[in-house]
Parts: sequence; structure tokens; C-alpha cells
Amino acid sequence: MSNPLVQPFEIAVPDAVLDDLYRRLRRARWPEPLVASPWQLGTDAGYLKELVDYWIDGFDWRRVEAELNRFDQFTTDIDGQRLHFVHQRAAAAGALPIVVLSGWPSTFAEFAKVVPILTDGTPPFHVVAPSLPGFGFSGPTTTTGWTPRRIAYAIAEMMRRLGYDRYGAHGGDWGAMVSSQLGLIDAAHCVGVHLSMVIAPDPRSARGRSGPNPQQDQVPDPSDELSPAEQADVDRMYAAGRDQMGYQRIQSTRPQTLSASLMDSPLGLAAWIVEKFRAWSDCDGDIETRFSKDELLTNLTIYWVTGTIASANRIYAETRRAGFGASLPDAKVPVPMGYTKFPGDAFKPPRRWVERLYDVRRWSEVDEGGHFPALEVPELLATEIRAFFRSLE
Repeated sequence: MSNPLVQPFEIAVPDAVLDDLYRRLRRARWPEPLVASPWQLGTDAGYLKELVDYWIDGFDWRRVEAELNRFDQFTTDIDGQRLHFVHQRAAAAGALPIVVLSGWPSTFAEFAKVVPILTDGTPPFHVVAPSLPGFGFSGPTTTTGWTPRRIAYAIAEMMRRLGYDRYGAHGGDWGAMVSSQLGLIDAAHCVGVHLSMVIAPDPRSARGRSGPNPQQDQVPDPSDELSPAEQADVDRMYAAGRDQMGYQRIQSTRPQTLSASLMDSPLGLAAWIVEKFRAWSDCDGDIETRFSKDELLTNLTIYWVTGTIASANRIYAETRRAGFGASLPDAKVPVPMGYTKFPGDAFKPPRRWVERLYDVRRWSEVDEGGHFPALEVPELLATEIRAFFRSLE
């Protein structure tokens, strides 16, 4: 459906921006490597040097740019912010539209492998893959307050402008929170949400007891006792919270202080982001078993050339200040929900916790994949998405 508020878009990074990037990389000042303990205290300097050398002499942004421009891309201004998105329609006119949403530290390009699988498979889907406000070509943001709930309202309006009065949503990381909010605030049009990551408060905690059913939650429930497998997942989740969430603390409190250095140094940007792809994926310590250098650098280069790491980081602080309901649902999501539990992801709450927030219709546990399944196991993720929405027919 044609809408004058939706305009075609093509990625075209100026040569001067790329030249500046390569100059900065060549002049980078490097930290001393910790040979005895690579990766234990953060990004390994040896691997980082290898990646940056390839960024300078091997990575071809113009080739990547051309590949991304094969997708039909558009922009539209919503709530004072430019929103960029891929809109790839299936050949079947009656296909269900689905919006697929990435998170931090990713970009819309995370779904480059998944989009054609979904549009061309059976059943086919019309696929919309936005850059979240403040991320990539939807940024930087010009106002504050871009929480998952506000983003969900913008995505719902985007889908309306595309002429879709019935659609599904899939998301991981922040995209999972936005998808959940879509199921809450746009239930009249969103037929279901599929998540590759889900966060559900521990009902034994103060936050859990103040969730969507606080009156009910005051009474201890014997079913809150976890099985050994569930307890192991919860233990790993809390361990990750202690060991891997330093980034979240600073981005939730003083993101601008951090972002000054990341906006100025592509080396610093790479170190900050690449460590997350290794730590959060199902790579068993070898990052390139799941991601090629080209995939890692595509993500980094999008952040760099758009100058959006600062606004992307701010989603943590904006959401923290807005409170519980701006990120996690503050009422039970009324639309059907499907969840795929990937073994390499740190966040794997017990199903009974999740069912307090969602109408869980499909719960699937797979054998491989982590926090970035669209890149790690695209065929498997597409199969899971398709199976969930087929179950709603």
C-alpha cells in the first residue's frame, strides 16, 4: 500500500566518512595484551588486532552496502524521529506480515539471512525489519524517552502506514521487549509474538511480587520451587548478571560518559561490542564459529557511520528511569506468545515465571544457538518463527 509518509531509502555512506574511519583505525593506540588470560577481563587484544587489521585491509563496506541495498528499504517520521526499515514482501499477497526486531549491540542487519528465508518459505511472510529508534539508520535520536513501550507505539504506527491491520512480531534482546509491548498495546492488530529471549521477574523477589498480579503474588506458591534443571538455568542467569553486566550498569546510569569515547574511537567501539558477541553466543569461546569477520564488522560499521552508539546505549538509561512497565509488560500480554530457548543465551527463566506475563502457546528448546540466533542459526530461527505462527492458524 502506497503512503506518502513512507519514503524509499538507500544506504550511501560518503567516502569521507569511510576515509576518516580508516585513518582512526590506523592511528589507534592499543592496550597491552594480557597473554596469560585472553578474554577473561574483556576483549582479547590479540583478536581485536586481527579484526581491526581486517577492517582496514580486507573488509569491503561497499560490497556490504550493495548487499544490504538489495532489500527494499524505507524511512518514515514517527513521533519526531526518523524510522528506517526493510520491507520485503512475499510473492503471496495474502502472506502474514511479521515485524522482526533486533536489540543491543546489534542492528537490523542481524536479520539479513533470515528475511529471504521467511519471505520465500512455506508459509511465506511479508517481513518488516526496522532499525530501532536510536540504532543505525534510525538515529541518532533527537529526544529522550525512547523506551520499549514508546518504540512499540512507533512500530505499531509504522505497520499501520504500511497498510497492515493484522501482523505478528518477533524479537530478541530489546526487540523482545518491544515485541512484548506490541502484544500489550496493539493487541487488536498484533496476532502474536515470538521471542528468542524472554525476561520474567523471579516471583520470589520483591520485583517479582510487584509484577502484573501483585495481590495474588503476596501468597507464597509451592509451585515456585524449581526443578534441578530450572534452578541450574536460574543460577547461570544470576551468574551472568554478576559477571557480564558491567556494561549494563554504566549504560543505565552514565551512558553519555562512556559514549564520548566510543563515538571517538572505532577501536574502542569494536572492543565494547565484539566481546558481547563472543560472551552471549553459542560459540564455545571461538567467536568465528558463529560469526564471520564480515558479519561482526558490518554491525560495527553501521554503528560507526551512523554515529549511533551513544543513542543506542541510552535505551538502558531511558528505560531504567521510566520504570518497570516501560520495558517488561505491566499486565499480562493478551496475545499468544511463543518462545524458543537457545542454549547459548544467558536469560532462560522457568516457564512458570514466563506464564505469569504471557499466554504461552509454544515453548521450544533447541540444541544450538545463543543470543543472536538470526546470525548464528538463521535457518533454525526461521523454522521456529514459522512453526509458532503456523500454530495460530
